[in-house]
Amino acid sequence: MEPEDLELLYKWENNPAYWHAGEVRVPYSKYTLKQYILNASQDIYESKQLRFMIEPKQQHDKLAIGTIDLFDLDVFNSRIGVGLLIDEPYRGNGFAGASLELVEEYVFGFLKLNQLYAHVAEDNNKSRNLFESRNFQSSGMLKNWIRSGEGYVNVILYQLFQP
Repeated sequence: MEPEDLELLYKWENNPAYWHAGEVRVPYSKYTLKQYILNASQDIYESKQLRFMIEPKQQHDKLAIGTIDLFDLDVFNSRIGVGLLIDEPYRGNGFAGASLELVEEYVFGFLKLNQLYAHVAEDNNKSRNLFESRNFQSSGMLKNWIRSGEGYVNVILYQLFQP
């Protein structure tokens, strides 16, 4: 992340439409996000997380179109969680799959971890298709895991293991 990403992060993190997929239910201040960006240089082994900004190669102005997060690093059990967001106008162009592929290379090739996992809402067919297209295996279901406006939504646990 770069300081120039502040406005995009502020927009994405404070969009209630995206809150269902995360753990946070309140808006972030710009100050909090500035601090987050400043602390992002911490080693992944210290912070247990890392956020990458997604920028298309062919784009000259280097405007980020999404983020991909690695979180809950568990060195002892050799696993880490992954989540991603592609901004609405850029969806359906293969950016999510390409970003996930790069993160897989980083997690398995550089960090040498055994497992990458994701929690995906059962009704999020696009994300389910994405993870399944990258050979993540559906390993279980967390019943009534996410509260929604209509009740509760099940979450599917997807796992990908070191090739």
